[in-house]
Amino acid sequence: MLEAASAQTRRDREPVELDQQSVGRLSRMDAMQQQAMASAQENRRRGRLQAVTAAIRRIESDDFGWCDQCGDFIGLQRLDLDPTVMRCRACAK
Repeated sequence: MLEAASAQTRRDREPVELDQQSVGRLSRMDAMQQQAMASAQENRRRGRLQAVTAAIRRIESDDFGWCDQCGDFIGLQRLDLDPTVMRCRACAK
């Protein structure tokens, strides 16, 4: 799902062409803003995909659910909210 969303918005992240004939200055500024927002969204999406991939690796290696800092169990409620968390509440603070 994250990869599909990334592929769908690839064109939105391309550089905005400087063509004063077809795109006015304000329209170009809008296009540049849209491009910046699409790039920021892609960065967030990429970070989320990395977190999910890391969680899958932890599941496969039986390390899932254990704090990577102190080694204590993270807690079911915390994992239910976000299965990609890597630290217990105490260590996350």
